[in-house]
Amino acid sequence: MASHIVGYPRMGPKRELKFALESFWDGKSSAEDLQKVSADLRSSIWKQMADAGIKHIPSNTFSYYDQVLDTTALLGAVPPRYGWNGGEIGFDTYFSMARGNASVPAMEMTKWFDTNYHFIVPELGPDVNFSYASHKAVEEYKEAKALGVDTVPVLVGPVSYLLLSKPAKGVEKTFSLLSLLPKILPIYKEVVSELKAAGASWIQFDEPTLVLDLESDKLQAFTGAYSELESALSGLNVLIETYFADVPAAAFKTLTSLKGVTAYGFDLVRGTKTLDLIKSEFPKGKYLFAGVVDGRNIWANDLSASLSTLKTLEGIVGKDKLVVSTSSSLLHTAVDLVNETKLDHEIKSWLAFAAQKIIEVNALAKALAGHKDEAFFSANAAAQASRKSSPRVTNEAVQKAAAALKGSDHRRATNVSARLDAQQKKLNLPILPTTTIGSFPQTIELRRVRREYKAKKISEEEYVKAIKEEIYKVVKLQEELDIDVLVHGEPERNDMVEYFGEQLSGFAFTANGWVQSYGSRCVKPPIIYGDVSRPKPMTVFWSSAAQSMTARPMKGMLTGPVTILNWSFVRNDQPRFETTYQIALAIKDEVEDLEKAGISVIQIDEAALREGLPLRKSEHAFYLDWAVHSFRITNSCVQDTTQIHTHMCYSNFNDIIHSIIDMDADVITIENSRSDEKLLSVFREGVKYGAGIGPGVYDIHSPRIPSTDEIADRINKMLAVLETNILWVNPDCGLKTRKYTEVKPALSNMVAAAKLLRTELASAK
Repeated sequence: MASHIVGYPRMGPKRELKFALESFWDGKSSAEDLQKVSADLRSSIWKQMADAGIKHIPSNTFSYYDQVLDTTALLGAVPPRYGWNGGEIGFDTYFSMARGNASVPAMEMTKWFDTNYHFIVPELGPDVNFSYASHKAVEEYKEAKALGVDTVPVLVGPVSYLLLSKPAKGVEKTFSLLSLLPKILPIYKEVVSELKAAGASWIQFDEPTLVLDLESDKLQAFTGAYSELESALSGLNVLIETYFADVPAAAFKTLTSLKGVTAYGFDLVRGTKTLDLIKSEFPKGKYLFAGVVDGRNIWANDLSASLSTLKTLEGIVGKDKLVVSTSSSLLHTAVDLVNETKLDHEIKSWLAFAAQKIIEVNALAKALAGHKDEAFFSANAAAQASRKSSPRVTNEAVQKAAAALKGSDHRRATNVSARLDAQQKKLNLPILPTTTIGSFPQTIELRRVRREYKAKKISEEEYVKAIKEEIYKVVKLQEELDIDVLVHGEPERNDMVEYFGEQLSGFAFTANGWVQSYGSRCVKPPIIYGDVSRPKPMTVFWSSAAQSMTARPMKGMLTGPVTILNWSFVRNDQPRFETTYQIALAIKDEVEDLEKAGISVIQIDEAALREGLPLRKSEHAFYLDWAVHSFRITNSCVQDTTQIHTHMCYSNFNDIIHSIIDMDADVITIENSRSDEKLLSVFREGVKYGAGIGPGVYDIHSPRIPSTDEIADRINKMLAVLETNILWVNPDCGLKTRKYTEVKPALSNMVAAAKLLRTELASAK
């Protein structure tokens, strides 16, 4: 019985790639150094899978940034502003597209489906001259083969690549991106030809857009594309991989009818309805890659249940045509549980990271082949039983409180317009008030202080003193810059979700459970294993200390319940909305304590609300109802004079703008600059927004420093569609990943732009 892994984490067990990338970007190491680290990581990953007995091992899933940008490089689809003149795309062009450079901004970045992973959005149009400009897929296949590992090269499929793209600036928004298929398919044929010549026997095309609600013309594009590729693919086993949701019936029919395709991969964890389609419509003689091991969470697989499912599938497709697989790439999980030496033993027994999931896949494949490891299955069953019966999972008081929430809508008593008037009387802010999103740069010294405090190398008194000194510096810098509403910079927090999870019951934490978010940015999601409550205040001490340092309003900074949920590894033994309501009650307690402590502006970030939107439209309304309700629960009892802010990150918000309005926040700050100001189009189309709003005026994910005129131009575009009295001026996101040498001039220019426009608006009256 064969086994398969869709993809694997790239950063390495100790984030080796992260540090190599940042060293290269800072000019401290060479391209050769970066390539050496990368090659060592790939080698260890391939060897690990081979040693575990995996038959179908992926290659070309490694990336220096993301797999869609890799495909843009493969196709030579470089926007003209980067000055690329042809030939093999090198690091300068590649990283300029991802991060921008001193003279040009980066390409748009957005979320990869409903995950916290990001990708760089291709910018395409009728005039793009595609060319075969990156041989990475072939080179990595050969690299693995030289190590004695025969891999399955993985490519982002041609149709999904185009469907995930956008028309370039200056191209009509109605331009059909799928009309570019005839231009890119010849390059795919070249890649396939080279892979065949190198000895590849399998190839994997990732076509995850097949799980979306696609119109018939888009489904027909799959049929046309693979018919065109059929002759080039002759002699290869071709796997089309899907993940993250059920494949709709029409898409399933299209997929299983594609010419030249010999295997289909399905997510049977999040796509359980696909099982019914497989039972009734799976084509004879084809391979089924059954994704029964969860690629997106860290819970140990219920091996007994998975084996039962696989036996059912074996009866449908045949023993020799069933392959045990992960539900998606393991990119979305932590790397290896072996590195967690301090994790609670009982909780650790409930978990499986990427390295353990490889073993689970192989154990299931061996069991199907009649070689069941009884001891391994027995230990797994004991862990499953332990988790179900553990008293640390359940808190009856929390469950009762959450259940009681369902009888109320939890709306503030006064409408937003009246609240904004009351808040303005108290805060006395200028028009176009300036603020930042929360975090300030995390310096080496600051990280050292937090690390030493955790290691008990410095006392609590020394830690508090150091953090207060950092807050004071951040406060005084903002006053010098003349920012209107201040933040304390979050020096006590390494990660916004981890920080709150550490202070809530029902959470567990890893030492090395890092997951890639974008580029070199890694996050360490907490694990929600049980019912959630707040034992004591979490932020009041630091917010109060910061407010005492200035006469200007100081924002209390919280993470919202939906974002804590979506940026955690969530328990899978109860509905997600029930866990979210529990978190909402905990945040509500914190909001009310901040208000009592004299904090007049409280930001409750819901950066990941859009990210969690289900991929199928039929499921949107239910999700948005409980997600928005959860946010309102957190602040429904505050006074009219307390200003509630929220913040949202890189995503397409236009399709949920009415739900954003329904959140009933007083002010929302929202990503705008890196996505070509797509957000503003919704207001041009007539949506009325009466609350305060701060569409980001510059992209913080790039080291580039925008000029005052550039920012002023962005603000003017906003003023064309938004009322002057509701517009705020702020960056796109928090500043923790930037350096002070970038932050100071960028914020100075931002404030200067706001003042310039205030003067112009005043003189125009």
